[in-house]
Amino acid sequence: MSTGNRILLVEDDPTFCSLLSDILEEAGYELTARDDGKAALMALQRQSFDLVLSDLRLPGLNGLELFRRSRETGCVTPFILLTAFGTVEEAVAAMKEGVADFLTKPLKDPESLRALVRRTLAGSIPSAAVPAGERTVSGLPPDQVLFAGGVMQEVRRMLHEVAPTEATVLITGESGTGKELAAQAVHQASRRAKGPFVALNCAAVPENLLESELFGHEKGAFTGATQARQGKFELAAGGTLFLDEIGELPLSLQSRFLRVLQERIFERVGGSRVLTADVRVVAATNRDLADEVRQRRFREDLFYRLNVFPLHLPPLRERRDGLPLLVAHLLERAAVSNGAGAPVVTPAALAALYRYSWPGNIRELRNVLERALILARGEITTAELPEAVRSPVQFIDDEQALSLKERERAVIMEALADCGNNRRLTAEKLGISRRTLQYRLKEYGLVEP
Repeated sequence: MSTGNRILLVEDDPTFCSLLSDILEEAGYELTARDDGKAALMALQRQSFDLVLSDLRLPGLNGLELFRRSRETGCVTPFILLTAFGTVEEAVAAMKEGVADFLTKPLKDPESLRALVRRTLAGSIPSAAVPAGERTVSGLPPDQVLFAGGVMQEVRRMLHEVAPTEATVLITGESGTGKELAAQAVHQASRRAKGPFVALNCAAVPENLLESELFGHEKGAFTGATQARQGKFELAAGGTLFLDEIGELPLSLQSRFLRVLQERIFERVGGSRVLTADVRVVAATNRDLADEVRQRRFREDLFYRLNVFPLHLPPLRERRDGLPLLVAHLLERAAVSNGAGAPVVTPAALAALYRYSWPGNIRELRNVLERALILARGEITTAELPEAVRSPVQFIDDEQALSLKERERAVIMEALADCGNNRRLTAEKLGISRRTLQYRLKEYGLVEP
């Protein structure tokens, strides 16, 4: 009987790997095997596992390097290292870095392995124990899921460099790339984390009301102002003010906004009392503000005052290595919102998600997955995806458009490489039978006659 727990086994000795696989599969665990550290890291970025069982000495990346790199990408899956007697000290040192446990080779008996796996899995926090509104499949807060994958690690590094300072941050990127989540991450990692995080979308407020939204107003300042009201600068005192779509700020307000950034003082609309702006400003835009300056639609001095620390979020199509964690997280959140269980995504469906260009970025991915969740019956296949996502016309290649057969050949070659040329694993990864894979390999000349 299956336990429902998925284990990633990383071992370059085929005989020992087969022995461990038999022991754990007999105990009901679902096994995925890789024979080097780099392939294992790729598997961790594309799928979710409950446990990693890895040899300490591996080609590509050793077990400890694999553990460190996985943590850099936001993975919190527990690790057990397999080590020879001569490297026990290394394994103990690894435990000080966060590795759950280690097991010496050669294996004394199958039960010692199964017992260690059971203890480690029992010690990890099940997702059901985390509040539904806060949990993610990775165990990380939702804003940190944004940094899944290697491409985002430089963004994450820069964010954590600037967060403890008081510097104004300008976050740029296409619509739907997670700019508000990045702003929240800046706030949470700053000295102002205990203060409020106040957000305002400058494009969503009518121009005649935006000044009052920002600075507040006194009673009688204009028709309808029946009482005094605090603006966002006051509400965010001691914390962070996030101004989304800052490029939509009218020219008539830009000079007053610049004064607040420079002098840290302002008055309410209709008032004369000078108030202090004790806030850290983080702004975001999907526009090219430098071009807006050239077109005289945005003040040059304000642009330079905002652009103290620019932080660019790449579009989803340029950070596909983080897609599996994003998919799992967004599906879990959609499942909680809809009162359903999170379905499994088939390899074929995940491959389609990988190759779609995602013009709407994470926001579009979230909507596609919620639709698929509603239609799914236990698992999400390509049938539950919109035609635009699963259509061959929408599949892309980094260099040029490929024909359907060329694209299929490329997908198979990539899967073979990921699985170390193991055909059984490759067939599982692609969601096809081994017979079908063998036929395709012959058709595309990927096997010797």
